[in-house]
Amino acid sequence: MALAAARARVLRALSPPHPLGQVLVAARRRCSEAGAPGALPPGGYRAWQEQAARDPAGFWADLARGWLRWDSPFHTACQPGRPAGTARWFLGGRLNVSVNCLDQHVEKSPNRVALIWERDEPDTAVHVTYRELLDLTCRLANTLKKYGIQKGDKVAIYMPVSPLSVASMLACARIGAVHSVVFAGFSAESLAGRIVDSGCKAVITYNQGVRGGRIIELKRTVDEAVKNCPSIKHVFVAQRTDNKVQMGDCDIPLEEEMTKAASVCTPESMDSEDMLFMLYTSGSTGKPKGIVHTQAGYLLYAALTHKYVFDYQQGDVFGCVADIGWITGHSYVVYGPLCNGATSVLFESTPLYPDPGRYWEVVQRLKINQFYAAPTAIRLLLNYGEEWVKKYDRSSLKTLGSVGEPINKEAWQWFYQVVGEGRCTLVDTWWQTETGGICIAPRPSEEKAEIVPAMAMRPFFGIVPVLMDENGKVIEGNDVSGALCIAQPWPGMARTIYGDHQRFVDVYFRAYPGYYFTGDGAYRTKQGYYQITGRTDDVINISGHRLGTAEIEDAMADHPEVPETAVIGYPHKIKGEGAFAFVVLKEQVAHVDRVKEELKTIVASKIAKYAVPDHILVVKRLPKTRSGKIMRRLLRKVVTEQSNNMGDVTTLDDPSVVKEILDAYQKYKEKSSS
Repeated sequence: MALAAARARVLRALSPPHPLGQVLVAARRRCSEAGAPGALPPGGYRAWQEQAARDPAGFWADLARGWLRWDSPFHTACQPGRPAGTARWFLGGRLNVSVNCLDQHVEKSPNRVALIWERDEPDTAVHVTYRELLDLTCRLANTLKKYGIQKGDKVAIYMPVSPLSVASMLACARIGAVHSVVFAGFSAESLAGRIVDSGCKAVITYNQGVRGGRIIELKRTVDEAVKNCPSIKHVFVAQRTDNKVQMGDCDIPLEEEMTKAASVCTPESMDSEDMLFMLYTSGSTGKPKGIVHTQAGYLLYAALTHKYVFDYQQGDVFGCVADIGWITGHSYVVYGPLCNGATSVLFESTPLYPDPGRYWEVVQRLKINQFYAAPTAIRLLLNYGEEWVKKYDRSSLKTLGSVGEPINKEAWQWFYQVVGEGRCTLVDTWWQTETGGICIAPRPSEEKAEIVPAMAMRPFFGIVPVLMDENGKVIEGNDVSGALCIAQPWPGMARTIYGDHQRFVDVYFRAYPGYYFTGDGAYRTKQGYYQITGRTDDVINISGHRLGTAEIEDAMADHPEVPETAVIGYPHKIKGEGAFAFVVLKEQVAHVDRVKEELKTIVASKIAKYAVPDHILVVKRLPKTRSGKIMRRLLRKVVTEQSNNMGDVTTLDDPSVVKEILDAYQKYKEKSSS
C-alpha cells in the first residue's frame, strides 16, 4: 500500500498520460538511428517519469535495449530480490562495458576527443581520441592478461586522474576483472586494508603524482601497503614524472610492457549481473564498506543520468572536476560520459593552483559546457571574490552542477549569478556511492520548469522517494519531513557490500523493511519538491523540535563574514539536545564576538529562537574528507569529549585538523568556565 501511495504521489504531480509505448519506442529508434542518445521527446519528462513509476521493468527494459550494445539480449528485465527492495536487472543479457564506452564510438567517430587531460601544470592539456583510448585500453588489458589477471580477479588502482587511470578501469572491464579504485591520497594503511578486504591480485599505480605543484610519492605508499598484502602478485608502475623510484621483484614497468602488447584485445562477454567494480566508502561506524556495482544496470543508469540531468548534447565538453577515486569520478568522469560518446575533462590539479582562477581559466580555454563541482570548492572560491571569475570568459557554460553535500544558499547564488551569469541551469544533485548515479536533481523536468535555489527537487526516472517517521510509517502529504527512503529498485543501485552481504542488508534495508534507507533526512515542500536536510544522525531534537543541522548552517552562512559552518547536536540537560556550531571566518575579521552575536540573531530570525546554537566555536578549518564532505561525527566526538575514540580518520584530507580543533575546543571550554 505504501509503495502504491508513493507511486500515486509521483503520478499526481504529472500531466495526463501520454502514449507511453509510442514515446519510448520512438526515442529508442532515434537513438539507434543517430548512434547516440537523443533529447527527451516532447513531454518526455512527464511521460517517462509516469512510466518509470508505474512499470519500472518495462521502462528500463525499453531503454536498455536502445541505449546499450548487447552481445546477447536479456530475457528478464527485473527480478525482485531479497531483502524486499532489491532486484537483479537484465537477466540473461551479456555485454562488455568497454565496448559500450569505446568500440561503438570508434566505429563511427574514431577521431572524436574522448578525454581532455587538464594536467596539474597550467595550459598543458592533453587530448585523447576514442581511437587512442581504445588502443591504450587494449594494450593495458593485454598486459594484465600476460601477467595472469583474468576474469573475476580484483585489481587495485591507486592513481590520480589521467588517461592511463581511465584506461586501467576500462582494461579491467574489457577482460572481466573487477577494479577497486583507491583515492591516490589515502595512506598505506588505508590502501592495504582495502586490498586485503577485496583480495586484489595486482595494483596499478604511478611512480609519483603531481597535485597543486607538489610531488606525491605514490609508489612509496604502495610499497609500504603491499608489505601487508599477501594476495598481491604484481605492481604495475607507470611514469607520471621523470624521477626514478626503486623497483622490486614484483614491480612491472607498465608503459614498457604496454609497448610490447598487441593493440587489439578481444572483449570478455559479461553477464549483466557480473561485478564491474567495487568502491569503498566510509560509514559512521565500522570499517569502510566495499560497495559492489554490476555491469549493465550501473552503466545504463550512469549514462542516462549524465545525459538528462546535465542536458548533455553531442559535441559538448563535459567538465566534472571530481577524482576517479570517488563514485562521482566513476559515474560522471568515466562511465556515463564515455558510454554517451562525450568529451570528458580529467582535472588533475586543485581549484587554487596556481591561483583561485584555475577553474575558470580552464573553462575558458577548453570551452567547457557543463561544469560539475563540490559545494566545498565553491565556498572556498567564494572567499576570493568575483574578480578571479570575471577575469575569464565563461560564455561556453550551459549547465552547472553541485555534488557531495547540500549546497547552502549563499554558495548557490554565487555559483549561479557570478559563475553562471544568471543564465546557466544549476542542478543541485543528491545521490550516493550506493545509488550509482544521481537520484534527485532539478533536471530533467518539463521545459523551463522552476529551479528552487539550493534544492535537489525532483526524482530521476524510476526513483520513487518516500519519507518515513520514527515508527517506520510512510509520511503522506507535503510540507513534511522524515527519513528519506526509496520505494522501488532501480538498475544503478549497489548489489551488496563485498564479502558481507548481511551488513548490506542491515545498513540499507533493516531500518525500513522493503525500502532502501538512504541515511539522509529530507523535507518535502508544499509543491512536492525534495530538500535534503542532512544525515538523519545530524537531526537535532531541541525541546521536542526536530531540526536539521543543515538548516541552521544554511542560515548562518548568510553572514558575509562566514564562508563555512558545521553544526552538531550535543546532550543538553534541559532541552534534551542543543546545537553546537563550528564556524570558519574570513581572514582579518576583527570583531569575532560581534560576529557570533550576529549569527545568533540571524538564526533566530530565519528559523526560531530555539534553533540558536548554545555554543559557537571559531576554528580555522573544518574536518573534511578528500571528496569534500565535512565529517561531523568527529566534531560530535570533540564536543562530547570522546576524542580518545575518533574512529576511522583515514578519509580526512588532513588528519592534523583534528588536533587543531581539539585545541581550539579546549581553550574555548577553559574560557567559558572561567
